[in-house]
Amino acid sequence: MSIQWYPGHMSKARQAMAEAVPSQDVLIEVLDARMPSASENPLVTELRKQKPCLKVLAKSDLADPEVTAAWLRYFEAERREPSTERPGGKVAAIAIRADRPGDVRARVAELCKRLAPNPHGLGKTVRAMVVGIPNVGKSTLINVLMERKVAKVGDEPAVTKARQQVTLKNGMTLSDNPGILWPKLEDEAASFRLALGGALPDGVLDYESVAMFAGRFLLERYPDRLRARYGLTELPSSADALLHEIGRRRGGLRAGGKVDLHKAADVLVHDFRSGALGRISLEMPPGD
Repeated sequence: MSIQWYPGHMSKARQAMAEAVPSQDVLIEVLDARMPSASENPLVTELRKQKPCLKVLAKSDLADPEVTAAWLRYFEAERREPSTERPGGKVAAIAIRADRPGDVRARVAELCKRLAPNPHGLGKTVRAMVVGIPNVGKSTLINVLMERKVAKVGDEPAVTKARQQVTLKNGMTLSDNPGILWPKLEDEAASFRLALGGALPDGVLDYESVAMFAGRFLLERYPDRLRARYGLTELPSSADALLHEIGRRRGGLRAGGKVDLHKAADVLVHDFRSGALGRISLEMPPGD
């Protein structure tokens, strides 16, 4: 299965990014800490070439802390021993939480200066471009770094439609590009992760199919979270049975006692996105 969802503004954003990258000292690629691999855009690696890159794992307060720590170790190992399969310049990685703005500002500035110790821009201050897929937290990061709301934030993908540029109090210049995906999503599991996390519009993949994917994963990896959230004494034997049980317990019954699976799917997906199910990661780093 391959998915193609590539609005016109994304093509323009890719072109604008390609033109702007050479003038930047470092790229800040924002990833979803719950799925760092699925949310990592191969176009960014392609366009940045040997440009230093700071991988920012956003939404880490929603991700499994042990898995996030494993991802940080993975990126750190890659920094020490770059893979021939993943070419690029210097890489650093951090996990951030939007509710700790002071820590975020200090760490991002420090790591950008470490990655680009000799900036070549006007005034010799670091110029950084914030990039990433839709709805991953780029605008939230810029607002935290700027200490005021300068970038539009929303729960739907593709909120930012045009490039924005701001200057921080420390002199560092930030450019915020619209979120872009690659033209064709070939990895089915990664596509479901992106849809579950909200990087794809809800209509791109069948909503119930996304919830079924989530149900299978959660039954295997986080069964206790399901028990706690939905008051289950016995764990359902399948994702379909789980959705039926959620529908019965969350007002998803139609006339005649039939379960509204779309409503049950909506409950499960939004419980994941909001963190109501607890801190959950959808993928482990390679080798774990």
